[in-house]
Amino acid sequence: MTQWAALAAGSLALALTAGPSAAQGQGAPSPDGWRAFAGSWDITGQRSTVPVEGGTIAGVVVASGAVVLVEADGLSHGFRGEAVTFDDGQGMSVGRAVWTDEHGDRLFSRLKGEPLETGKRIVGTITGGTGRYAGLEGEYSFTWQFVLLGEPGTIQGRAVRLQGRVREKGTTP
Repeated sequence: MTQWAALAAGSLALALTAGPSAAQGQGAPSPDGWRAFAGSWDITGQRSTVPVEGGTIAGVVVASGAVVLVEADGLSHGFRGEAVTFDDGQGMSVGRAVWTDEHGDRLFSRLKGEPLETGKRIVGTITGGTGRYAGLEGEYSFTWQFVLLGEPGTIQGRAVRLQGRVREKGTTP
């Protein structure tokens, strides 16, 4: 197991055993139903690229890793995050992500933002879920603390300042 994989596995194990679960409740939501969360996301995966006009490259990344929430009002503290993204080579990235908790319940989202590079920002829109996350909507954002291109086709990264909020769809103040 690589050092990176060991770190990600250790982070996920710590997250899965730390703190109360969503099922135990973590306080009342805000008056408009929003519940906040914050944490980080470590990824490793594969990257495929093609050259495009202007001397840049477009790429597809398929990655996964530990999502660790230190603040998780209404959510688990640990997820396995998986994402598929497309960078158009002109400054825009889009994709889809799924976070799966220790019970197999999932949270789905759309991703949009800047290229997959150190210091760049991504915004996620939560589009629903399964199990205890069924009927949720929300949003989150994060910034890439680092993105490393390894052996041909491999990528590793860490997203920090992951902050967001969720609520039941259709909730109004």
